[in-house]
Amino acid sequence: MPLTKLQFRPGINREITSYSNEGGWYDCDMVRFRYGVPEKIGGWQQDSSSTFLGTCRALHTYVSLAGSVYTGVGTNLKYYIYLGGTFNDITPLRSTTSAGDVTFSATNGSSTITATDTSHGAVANDFVTFSGAATLGGLVTAAVLNQEYQIATIVNANSYTFTAKDTSGNEVTANASDSGNGGGSTVGKYQINTGLNSTVFGTGWGTGTWGRGTWGSSSTPTVSDTLRLWSHDNFGEDLIFNVRDGGIYYWDTSAKTLGTDRAVTLASLDTDSAIPTIAKQVLVSDRDRHIVAFGCDGETTIGTQDPLLIRFSDAESTTTWNALATNSAGELRVGSGSEIICAVETRQQIIVFTDSSLHAMQFLGPPFTFGISQVSENITIMGPMAAKAVDDTIFWMGQEDFYVFDGRVQKLPCAVRSYIFDDFNTAQNQKVFAALNSTFDEVWWFYPSGDSTEIDKYVIYNYQEQAWSYGSLARTAWLDRGINDYPLATGTDYYLYDHEFGLDDGSTNPPSAISSHVESSQVDIGDGEQFVFIRRLIPDVTFGGSTATSPAATFTLKTRNFPGGAYLSSDDSTVTQSEAATSTVVEQFTTQAFVRLRGRSFALRVASSAEQVQWRLGSPRVDIRPDGRQ
Repeated sequence: MPLTKLQFRPGINREITSYSNEGGWYDCDMVRFRYGVPEKIGGWQQDSSSTFLGTCRALHTYVSLAGSVYTGVGTNLKYYIYLGGTFNDITPLRSTTSAGDVTFSATNGSSTITATDTSHGAVANDFVTFSGAATLGGLVTAAVLNQEYQIATIVNANSYTFTAKDTSGNEVTANASDSGNGGGSTVGKYQINTGLNSTVFGTGWGTGTWGRGTWGSSSTPTVSDTLRLWSHDNFGEDLIFNVRDGGIYYWDTSAKTLGTDRAVTLASLDTDSAIPTIAKQVLVSDRDRHIVAFGCDGETTIGTQDPLLIRFSDAESTTTWNALATNSAGELRVGSGSEIICAVETRQQIIVFTDSSLHAMQFLGPPFTFGISQVSENITIMGPMAAKAVDDTIFWMGQEDFYVFDGRVQKLPCAVRSYIFDDFNTAQNQKVFAALNSTFDEVWWFYPSGDSTEIDKYVIYNYQEQAWSYGSLARTAWLDRGINDYPLATGTDYYLYDHEFGLDDGSTNPPSAISSHVESSQVDIGDGEQFVFIRRLIPDVTFGGSTATSPAATFTLKTRNFPGGAYLSSDDSTVTQSEAATSTVVEQFTTQAFVRLRGRSFALRVASSAEQVQWRLGSPRVDIRPDGRQ
């Protein structure tokens, strides 16, 4: 019989059985679809050898007037500005004590120091910096005390503990002479309370971040508390950022010094009593540069959060929020839903998501400035970071579906819907985030699988080819290329990575291979009423972009007799690029592979686990003919 060309529909389909998906792909990892065929995704490398503290959930890059590229990095413990390979801590302060308010006590033979500060308001894992302290009399010297510490335990509302260390980070154990209290001049500078790294279910209103301190202490019932999330945007060359359901902060790029200064509250910039102090999200509008706060406190109710209120500053102003006839500041209130989940800016409008509806916020000009209208109801969104704009189109992950908004809301046909949502840890749904990889026309969603409390999976939608793929990769935040040459992403190992860079996994030293594969659904002849015999495979693959001397991929054919049966036998062949091939003749490879396989149906698998290899599949052929079972 003549050779049979194997051509498959682009994208993975797990919504139907493998047998009924004949002519399609059924499984993959580290593979994308481009030009209708599968190829291995690009590699990644560490952007620098520096690490940050905590799990990063937000990235934002902007450029100063001097041309320096700054990246805001928000974690559950800190907020940094990344510049020149260094993470600069600009986490705001929530309070500074008077001299002598903090005293210390130590125990002979222990590195645990107890600090006493009446109504300190701290929670476990908070950071405090001491200055002005005197030696305790022994090994716990002034130099040991006068530095930044992370609080280990909260003893009560007036005291807490930390582990003494020297300036190199080594633990210091007190001796019998450490009987002093640090003197009467100690000052404690407390950074804002740290946040949760995972959603925690509990029984008190303050379960989690806020309840560990005094701000939210209460015993009224609640279902859960959520992890620390940030939003941020640049106001010119300056940075405005917000901790979800917390404060709004400002970093003045030209007036502040990295490594020395910290961000300040937006309200501290002016005496205007109408400046919001709490919000769910902030952004800066492209039209007339209004700062917009979502789910914030009202002009006359500062300090009391309204989860459906939207307020905006006067144009080109960070501090004018009092709405007057002489300015363009104002407020709007969303008319449906119980809280604003997130807002996404497109080229023409701001789309506002509540927990049950979708609204379009548009610039109207004087005297109203902005107007808002409901676009859709009875929609869901997985979390505050689950939506991403591509020009004027928004893609997002809902509770059990994917959606697209391009002037109207539609469910996005998804060929891997059940596969994704049936293996999903909904308790950690707020960790889900959408990521744009515009070079390849892709939107990625990173999510925690069913048995994981942290992100370990991804699903990709190619919006040009309408093709889906998925795989395993631990990333917690992502920023598309633009200002940076490559997409930036953060890992659970506290490094910042350049993606689509090279071909290998740069999280190891030296870089290691990325294992990639794609596997087809079953293919049969004559609707499977007879057995087939496969004796030869003609591969078709390109290794363009590979830097290995002899890049290779493994083609595997495997057969089975019934749709629900196990694969009975398989045969594979390593397809290697010829050493005679040049960088322009990348199709010179193993010409054919002889196999001996029988069955009613067969599947094709292409895989690679070698370093410095890039591959893209073409249209392989198989030499196949009807045959008896023996």
